[in-house]
This record gives sequence, structure tokens and C-alpha cells, in this order.
Amino acid sequence: MGRLDRKVAVITGAASGMGRATARRFAAEGARLLLADIDAARGEEVTGVITAAGGTATFIRADVSRAGDVRAMVTSAVEHYGALDVLFNNAGIEGESGRLADSSEENFDRVLAVNLKGVFLGMKYAIPEMLDRGGGSIINNASVAGLVGWLGGNAYSAAKGGVVTLTKTAALDYARGNIRVNCVCPGVIHTDLLERVTGGVAVARERLERMQPVPHLGSPEDVAALVLFLASDEARFVTGAALTVDGGYTAR
Repeated sequence: MGRLDRKVAVITGAASGMGRATARRFAAEGARLLLADIDAARGEEVTGVITAAGGTATFIRADVSRAGDVRAMVTSAVEHYGALDVLFNNAGIEGESGRLADSSEENFDRVLAVNLKGVFLGMKYAIPEMLDRGGGSIINNASVAGLVGWLGGNAYSAAKGGVVTLTKTAALDYARGNIRVNCVCPGVIHTDLLERVTGGVAVARERLERMQPVPHLGSPEDVAALVLFLASDEARFVTGAALTVDGGYTAR
């Protein structure tokens, strides 16, 4: 019996990285999935991989910064599977890197729209469905950059810090509705985003590795394992938490 048998889960940013790894892990544990991403080609591809392996998954293209897209995403999950039990608000972008005074207003607005407003919208439209269901679990993808300063990442850190406190606020709002709301705070994880940030240069990746006590990069599967725990009934007494997956980076 899988840890998510009979549960319906929505995962945003499911086409790659941590979203993709979590989708595959959820499917292996018996969840029925509604996968969302702005990249339709890669989203359809991961959906096909899951269904070919015997899992249950449907894909919808969605820009999480747009309320209409997020509403349609949640509606689609309920129409396909009859309910919604789990939401992993994973979609995010890194934006431009640079000192604050040199950063553009357009970049700041876009990063917050995807990384913070997208989380707000996901919860806004998922929570009524979970209340009708009698409860649920929401996991938001924050970052260690939301817990400590991150050189050159002013918009990204602001958005991820907002995710942490928004998570805690939502957890308080809906604890008596049996909806658990937690966030994960990954450190340096080997994803497409990391490759973009480092320009695919090995030396740059190695420099990031040396920043943390555990001397290697994390994997998307490391994050997926924690998200699975939070989604499952094993975490029934965990809410309002910001849990790190960072190789000890924030332990210093």
C-alpha cells in the first residue's frame, strides 16, 4: 500500500527539477496527479513517463502568477479526480542577480509574482476544496534564501522569505479545518535553475558545494522525500513548519 493511496495531488512546476522528482515519487506512492507547468512540452513528457510506468497523471499548462490559470488548475484536478488532498506549490524562477540598487523593478515584480503570489493563489483556490474534503496538506517550496540573506538575490530572497511567513500564517488560519500548511527550504540542489545560475560551469558548482557542511550538491529526490513525508498522514501533527534540505548550510 502506498503512502498516498487514493489521494489527489496538484504539483506546480512539475516539468523539471524538484517538481518532476516529486511527481514521480508521489505517483509511485499511489497518488493521482494533476501536473501543472508553463512548459507544456516538458510537462506532457513527464506525464507520459508517469502513466507509462502505471501511474495516474494529467497535465495542464498554467502560469501560477495568473489567477485564472490557477483557478483552472484546481478546477481541473477536482473535475478529473473528484477531490483535492495535496498541493505542492513548487513553481518558481530565479530572476536576475545583482545588487539591489542595480536591479530592475520589472525583475522584482516578476519574481514576486511567480514565487510569492503564485503560492498565495495556489492556496487561495485549493483551500476551499480541501475544506470540503475535510482536510488536506499544502507544501510550499521556499528556500534557504528565505531564511538568510543571499548575495545578489534581493527579489528571490524577498519572495522566498514571504513564502515562509505566508506558510505560517495559512497554517494558523486553517489548523482547525484540518489543513496542514508547511514549507520546504532547499539549499543548493542540482536542478536546471542551478545550471542557469552557474552558467553550467563546474567550478561555480564546486564553489557552492564548499559553502555547506555536507560536501556535495543536493538532488531533487532529496527534496521530494521530504515533500512526500509532509504530504502523507505520517506528518499529521506537523504544520506551520519551515524545514530545511540544505546539507547543513543554515546550521552555522
